[in-house]
Amino acid sequence: MNHSTDPAVRALVAGTLWPGFSGRSAPDWLLRELDAGLAGAVYFGHNIDAAEPEQPAALSRQLKNARASALIGVDEEGGTVTRLEAAHGSTLPGAAQLGRVDDVAVTRLVGNELARRVRAAGANVVLAPVADVNTNPRNPVIGVRSFGSTPGLVSRHVAAITDGIQAGGVAACAKHFPGHGDTVVDSHHGLPRVELDRATLAADHLPPFAAAVEAGIAAVMTSHVVVPAFGELPATLNPELLRTLRELGFGGAIVTDALDMAAIRAEFGAGRGAVLALKAGADLLCIGNPSDLGPKRGRTDDLADYLEVRDAVLAALDDGELSVADIERAARSVAGLAEWVAAGDRVPAPQGAGLDGAAVVRSAIRVPEGDAGIPLDGLHDAGGVTVLDLRDRATIAVASTADPFTEAFRALAPCERVGVGPLPGRDVVGVLADALAHIPVDRFVVALVDAVQPGSPQRRALKVLAAARPGSIVVNAGMPADEPLAVPTIDAFGVSRVTAGVVADLVVGRSAMAGGGPR
Repeated sequence: MNHSTDPAVRALVAGTLWPGFSGRSAPDWLLRELDAGLAGAVYFGHNIDAAEPEQPAALSRQLKNARASALIGVDEEGGTVTRLEAAHGSTLPGAAQLGRVDDVAVTRLVGNELARRVRAAGANVVLAPVADVNTNPRNPVIGVRSFGSTPGLVSRHVAAITDGIQAGGVAACAKHFPGHGDTVVDSHHGLPRVELDRATLAADHLPPFAAAVEAGIAAVMTSHVVVPAFGELPATLNPELLRTLRELGFGGAIVTDALDMAAIRAEFGAGRGAVLALKAGADLLCIGNPSDLGPKRGRTDDLADYLEVRDAVLAALDDGELSVADIERAARSVAGLAEWVAAGDRVPAPQGAGLDGAAVVRSAIRVPEGDAGIPLDGLHDAGGVTVLDLRDRATIAVASTADPFTEAFRALAPCERVGVGPLPGRDVVGVLADALAHIPVDRFVVALVDAVQPGSPQRRALKVLAAARPGSIVVNAGMPADEPLAVPTIDAFGVSRVTAGVVADLVVGRSAMAGGGPR
């Protein structure tokens, strides 16, 4: 039977699709598809104009004028991952910082503030919280996005932030089921594996998702992670793993992580991945980020990405691999999420009172004391600050080039940035020697890192820095090292504007109080 030409079936299919799009206003194709039944759209940083505070809400009105029930999602975690503040970094503390403070009332306040901001932008689904338990310190994509490394800690903060978000009238979406915390591969760039038996997975990684379900979470996002104990298909495409989520008591919408990520795109293709995800029991297919900063680096456009997925699903209906019942099941679940959102719209918007993000960050960061403390003498006589960025990219997991640390230091002292990353595969000693040769000797060097576990290129680079420029300091935006680094280190537990401001004020402010500061 030829379903692909049936308008009713095409509308059902559209109701399971959640694309990204290019530009800061809705393209014509998106408005047409919304009118024809498309579930909604997801915002990325390139859709947000930081110079126009009213622009996101105006964009949302465009979408809702085309489809009143449109689900408008935004990947807004606070801390390291932000879309609404992608230009300069988030002004909210991140999950690792909240986990270190370990005050669930504060975490609930952050969730409520997230809801306030998302609603102000006209969106209604926030792709948070991260429910992953970061058990692997070398994890390249979760790390400080997680509340911590133990299931109890993560569970109580997932429940608290979910409560805060949804009390503010915005649907929360916990991610990345069944857990992306024990991986060493970033699913944006490859297909990770979690080599755990079922009992260990259940004990160490599923409790935060159970806590989210208990808190009434509206949606859960899958991970593109293979758990061999459940077979060789990644969770997004794995019927048994998605049944496991339902067995936790979850009755809401199962949302896929973006199908343009290499874990799906390179291994299966986004279209084939969409078909397998629907067969497995997923409901809402997140298609991905079409910008130059997305996983495909802008090699295809937004409409082509959308049509690849839509047409693959329609073809699978025509050849019988998918049934209309499969699509009806998914569409019912998405409609249920839309009903949740409609009810949330009637909840009074949060007022945003009572949260001091900078105070939370100050309580969370770790500063060396005593003999290992910040060497302020070098800063007293410096001709300014040089931020030596050794990281592979500006942030993990999110398409952003913002550098809030340089901006924060520049607001307090003369400051320049020297970027030398990414370091993997390069002559670290030679790269560092060349970079340092171009930094005037009277500059106070602040090395910015985020991957400093034993043997890492960034850690090796710090040994070179310690020998060549004693008196430098390190700001570690990632997970803390197991052993002390060669250079005095501030563990910031995240990349955000509020974190950078606290760190810069700490370093330059301490210097000023001690009787000096950059000339």
